Amino acid sequence: MSLRSFLELPYSELEELNLAAKKQRLDRVSPDTIREDRLKYLAQETRIKAVTVCFVDLEGRLHMLDYDKKFLLKSYDNLTFDGSSIRGFSALAESDLRLGIDWAAFYWLPADVFGPGKVFVFGEVIDKDGTPYHADIRSRLKAYTKELFEKEGYTLNVANEIEGFLFKGLHAEQEYARTGKFEFASEGGYYHTLPGDGIRLFIDTVAEAQRAMGFENEKDHPEVAPSQFEINYSYSEAGIAADQIILYKLIARQVARNMGMTASFLPKPVTGVNGSGMHTNMSISKGGTNLFHDPSKEHGLSDFGQDAIKRILNAALDICLVLNPSVNAYRRLDPNYEAPNQIKSSPVDRGSMIRIPLGNSKSQRIEVRSVAPDVNPYLSTFLLFKTAVEGALPTTKLNPNRILPDNIYDAISLFNRSSYVKSVLGAEVQAKYAELKLDSAHRCPRLLGDFIKVAEIQYHHEVYNQQLWKHF
Repeated sequence: MSLRSFLELPYSELEELNLAAKKQRLDRVSPDTIREDRLKYLAQETRIKAVTVCFVDLEGRLHMLDYDKKFLLKSYDNLTFDGSSIRGFSALAESDLRLGIDWAAFYWLPADVFGPGKVFVFGEVIDKDGTPYHADIRSRLKAYTKELFEKEGYTLNVANEIEGFLFKGLHAEQEYARTGKFEFASEGGYYHTLPGDGIRLFIDTVAEAQRAMGFENEKDHPEVAPSQFEINYSYSEAGIAADQIILYKLIARQVARNMGMTASFLPKPVTGVNGSGMHTNMSISKGGTNLFHDPSKEHGLSDFGQDAIKRILNAALDICLVLNPSVNAYRRLDPNYEAPNQIKSSPVDRGSMIRIPLGNSKSQRIEVRSVAPDVNPYLSTFLLFKTAVEGALPTTKLNPNRILPDNIYDAISLFNRSSYVKSVLGAEVQAKYAELKLDSAHRCPRLLGDFIKVAEIQYHHEVYNQQLWKHF
């Protein structure tokens, strides 16, 4: 007889609950109504022991805190944490920050993946004066999507195609300094990996967990490189989509850990094989009508959609550091591996930064291909849509021979000098983000060379190693 009666729900019930919560967000149900619903549910559901509250720092690292459910019910409006311990947040002298709860972004978890008795919710970082903290980009994205909807009736839609690698062994990224290599979990490849193969079992487990968490899956498969994977799911509103990127990576890492392996989202972890990207499919709708679609225009893309492309291409050099935020990311822009490094758009050329996929009134979109999988998803989503809607149109015809930087130092310089970035993010966030990227870059060889170096793995912002990072 088990002494614990913690919450463990069937996958079908999980999916029903998570889809209902997702619909509340899409329908823009009042935050007060949702908060009261969630508080009532937590009070009545005796099988929940703790609530995991998460937030994301300026670079996109996920931070999680488990609150005892009874404590959270009493203190949810007065949660504090030490912001000076988070890279890119408060200085030591002004370290106290508050953590609010975004009750709409509430998820029921598969107990066999994450353990029984917990639910998951996204948090919002709040400054001492009660306003959203300036370096909490999730709050910035949330405010921007709300503003555009209220002023223009726009809904921002995103679908992300997130690639990653599955490597043998626990903590393979942290162990790279000792081993100097990654070991593929599978030598199979695109489409033809057998159902019982390790990577296929991994993909199946991740896809099942995603489906249970309301992702609305579409297809999944091993990718071109050995042991590489991609699990696709339906588009959603921008704020939800950015949360799902965080959850996608969390689920993948947890499933891999449960299998004694490591899921990695380094853009180019292995020399000589394709890297991983995160193609970002964007569209904007109003009243259910896709504003990017016009069958009378070239490629079926409306003037509004064409202008969005022009604005993004015009700002491509300014925002490259956000879309490719690590030393390792610039290896992926190597043109020998179908690199999307050409600052132009095309319906067919996969070397173009932006592709215009074949679409109809529902699916018409633009695909930004130069996005790496190690981005801060809130920062990349916010900047891409802000640029697509409000960025400056080029005053002359764009040079089709321009290419993105091939190293992080050039990208940092362009980002730092950009008056456009300063106007969007503010001088403080611009400077802090560039400083964080320079800190990491200085710990790596300045020239990439042909082979991946230990430092670009070991000091990557997503490779958690507390002993090393405390020296930053």
